Amino acid sequence: MPKKENGKSKAKPPEQTFEEPKYLRRLIENATPITVRLQSGEEYSGTIEFYDANFIRLTRPDGPNLFLYKHDIKYLYEDEE
Repeated sequence: MPKKENGKSKAKPPEQTFEEPKYLRRLIENATPITVRLQSGEEYSGTIEFYDANFIRLTRPDGPNLFLYKHDIKYLYEDEE
């Protein structure tokens, strides 16, 4: 049952906001350089070329392209240009 605050029900936050696809599309369109940190601690830098529900394709200037499963990603951040 939702909590009440001053007599009003507090709505439960949505399970999904659907902001992830928008953000990834923006990174692709702008060819934004990023760094991805995996759960294992490994880090890879490059640009995102493609993504779907399960993985991202990271294009790297200094090595082969990588397919990284989203469940293996701890976080990613935009590199300073």
